[in-house]
Parts: sequence; structure tokens; C-alpha cells
Amino acid sequence: MRIKDDKEPLISPHLSLSSFEMGRDDVNVVCTYGKISIWFGRQVPDLVIGQILLGMSGIDQSTVHELEVICDFDEITYYESNGYVLVSYARTKEGYRTTFNIPFSSKKALFALAGYISRGLKKEDIVVDCYWTGDDSDIMRLYEELSGIEGWKIKNINYKEDVKDKNYDY
Repeated sequence: MRIKDDKEPLISPHLSLSSFEMGRDDVNVVCTYGKISIWFGRQVPDLVIGQILLGMSGIDQSTVHELEVICDFDEITYYESNGYVLVSYARTKEGYRTTFNIPFSSKKALFALAGYISRGLKKEDIVVDCYWTGDDSDIMRLYEELSGIEGWKIKNINYKEDVKDKNYDY
């Protein structure tokens, strides 16, 4: 756990986190139990996109991002060859509506996802929701991992109303 000074921990050891928001002006990462939501602004450098995705992978390789794509049937194998895992597909007027899981355990899939995000940022800001099994200590480890990115800072910390170590009289 990162220490602000010699006495005070970064987060309260007596409270459970509700959400932990970190980032910089061009990227925002909000961590909760079960989900990490990342807003990438159009000006974020490709290097930072890669650092964030690889940092998340280093903390919890079971993390996944679910991506829905409309494509030709033949393109499904292209996505699979990049490490994406096909979850479902259905034929539509526009082509095939496919859903892929992008496993953070696959560097190849993360590289493809980083390229997808980078290309999308040429048009608009992008929000990427990832699902993980992180807890307070994983959130802090992720903050530590990403704090090496230039300009990285804590933006907001929200705690749950209940206290972890509360004693109840029955």
C-alpha cells in the first residue's frame, strides 16, 4: 500500500472502497468491485493506452472486455486470430452482430484492443468497460502500477457507508 507520509495510508484500512477514480486530463479510470471503466480522450497517446491495458493485465489476468462488432462472417476468424474469444453471433441486415470477450491474459488480444481504441480515437472519445474480480488491495496495486504514467493522479475516492471492522452486538 502506498503511503502519503510515514503515518497515513492512501486509503482507509477501516472502510471498504465503493469507487476509486484515477488518471490524468486525457484518460480517466474508475475502479469498482467487478468493473473498471476507462474513458480515453482523443488526445491520449498510444503509449498510455498500452500502459493502462498492460498494467491491468499485470494485476488481474482474468479481466475481460466485451466487444460487440458488426462484420462479415469471414471477418470473425480475423478477430479470433487476434486473440478475441467469440461469445455469440447473429445474422442481421448489416452483417453479423458478434460479441467477443477480449481476455487480458492474452498480450496479442491486448495489442489488438489497443489498436482498436487508437483507431476509434481518431473519430471520438472512447469508453472501455472491463470486468474483473478486483478488491481494495487490487485497486491499490493497480494505482501503484499506473502511477508511473506521467501526470497520473488520484481524482476521487468513495467509500461504502458500512465499516469493514464494525462490531455488532447480537
